[in-house]
Amino acid sequence: QNMVQLYYPFEEEVRKMKKVLLGVFCLAALLVIARAQDKDQEKAMMAKVIEAGSPGEAQARLKGLEGAWKAETKMWMKPGDKAATSSGTSQFSWILAGRFLKQDFVGDWAGQKFEGLGYLGYDNVRKEYVNTWMDSMSTSLATSTGQFDEASAAIKEEGSFSCPMTGDKNKWFRSVWKIGGKDSHTYEMYTKDEKDKEFKSMEIIYKR
Repeated sequence: QNMVQLYYPFEEEVRKMKKVLLGVFCLAALLVIARAQDKDQEKAMMAKVIEAGSPGEAQARLKGLEGAWKAETKMWMKPGDKAATSSGTSQFSWILAGRFLKQDFVGDWAGQKFEGLGYLGYDNVRKEYVNTWMDSMSTSLATSTGQFDEASAAIKEEGSFSCPMTGDKNKWFRSVWKIGGKDSHTYEMYTKDEKDKEFKSMEIIYKR
């Protein structure tokens, strides 16, 4: 009986210790599983980010614009005006591993040197083409977004810019970019007159 009394407390402590160790082991196992799941989720998230951030078919449509071009520009201030013309050269080149197409434009306008810089790409998340333009005759940044129209084989966009001639801070415009082939393409821009009537305000014909 004395022996039982002597060892009973010890056995009770052993049982308690086993429970504690079992709990620690279970917790450790859960942590390992959680970490594995976190890593799987992290890998899945990274794969999703890479896919959404990689150029694909939409960017490939712009390949026909790549290279050097001669550009002939016509501009109309209002409907019925005689077109003001100018000429220049344009270089389209890929940047950021094929994600955006950069346009460097050099020409003349009203007897002055004219320089322009544009970026054209496709936002895989928003599912739309994005376009920005800036030049040496304005402090405005023109931005537009749109879709590729299968029927006309053109990128159609809408956007706005601040106009130094009218003072309009958000002047609306739409554009039609026809990628005709490897040797030519056309950019058309449409705005609205004082009566809110739409008219073609610019046309640029690009040729090799």
